[in-house]
Amino acid sequence: MTENSFPQKLFAELLGTATLVFIGVGSVSATVLLGADAPFTMAQLGMIALAFALAVVALVQAIGHISGCQINPAVTLALAVTGRMPWREVPGHLAAQFAGAVAGGYAVIAVLGHRAVDVGLGVAAYGPRVGAGHALAAEAIGTFLLVFVVFGAIDARAPRGFAGIAVGFAVFAVILPVAPATGAAVNPARAFGPMLVAGLGGGTVHWGQLPVHLAAELAGGVLAGLAYRVLNRRPAARGPAPVRTAADVEGVLS
Repeated sequence: MTENSFPQKLFAELLGTATLVFIGVGSVSATVLLGADAPFTMAQLGMIALAFALAVVALVQAIGHISGCQINPAVTLALAVTGRMPWREVPGHLAAQFAGAVAGGYAVIAVLGHRAVDVGLGVAAYGPRVGAGHALAAEAIGTFLLVFVVFGAIDARAPRGFAGIAVGFAVFAVILPVAPATGAAVNPARAFGPMLVAGLGGGTVHWGQLPVHLAAELAGGVLAGLAYRVLNRRPAARGPAPVRTAADVEGVLS
């Protein structure tokens, strides 16, 4: 099967990341606008986590066969570090993902109005009781677990047809324990996009937290990729484990 062109892949990543942010971050804003007070109850948090998870499952089916549905810079970097993706393609993917996250943030405002900015626009943030150290650990661990599942789901030996469900369930599960600490971005683009849109819209943004998110999420993703590579190393094959091409993979998050 002929693969899609590189520009098509980048456009798919842009649309995919925008959709993830619109549905996931939009669900946070909608929950607050409907009268919920942060911190959310577990039922409210569960619905937000489900929105993110369902977005991933849908996107895997929509663009997994086009771009691999990475929609997460931590996944992209981990794929490159472990030799599963050419480094020359990394800048384009990262640019598309970050641009998509910004577009997704503006899409939330287009639907819910500027009130979405007034209630925080779903920006992933941590309070003074958490601190940078705990936030770093939370985002690193959450991203590690998510990317580890991604690598398992795209392994050539993994059952076909379940990548979207596996990654979507991982997103749902990771959000539940991590969100109370940091908002559970576990995705540098998801962390940056709403933050930029909220800041430009006059909202309160703690820019000092962004480096913590970026460092933790990128490091967690890379460590997950390396850990899976070590775990999956077999005596009969010294090279990296085979992986489906972008045309065959049901999808990868982000």
